[in-house]
Amino acid sequence: MTLPAMATAQDEPKKPSDIDEAGKIVSQPARDVGVVKTKIPPVLELAAEGPYTLQGLGTCRAMAAKLGDLDQVLGPDFDDGPKKGESIAKMGGKAVVNSLIPFRGVVREISGAAAADRRLAAATDAGIAQRGFLRGVYKTRGCRPGR
Repeated sequence: MTLPAMATAQDEPKKPSDIDEAGKIVSQPARDVGVVKTKIPPVLELAAEGPYTLQGLGTCRAMAAKLGDLDQVLGPDFDDGPKKGESIAKMGGKAVVNSLIPFRGVVREISGAAAADRRLAAATDAGIAQRGFLRGVYKTRGCRPGR
């Protein structure tokens, strides 16, 4: 008798938790002064190099895997369900933490944190563009989920 395979936690896409978000908010001053560096996920670095390439993505399975990787980093796409707004506590936490550093904008420019955030934003934009492009190709080719 064989038992059916059970899904594992690693099979499910990771979603940012409230604890992760709180950690990001609390560590913001350290990023502002350059103590903690902003890291760009490798999947977004690759997307920034060529968001409209199909190199290495010739099969539906390869495209589905890439789309899954992008979803993990970028979060759900527009048609994956309704978006929830930021909680009042989260917005309040950001306001308090962001007010801790006087002349925050100047400090961020001098420390390089602002430039790092601009690089992350550009890579994120490329990832969003690549995900949209790949979803279009995936559907045009008639790929089905799980294929």
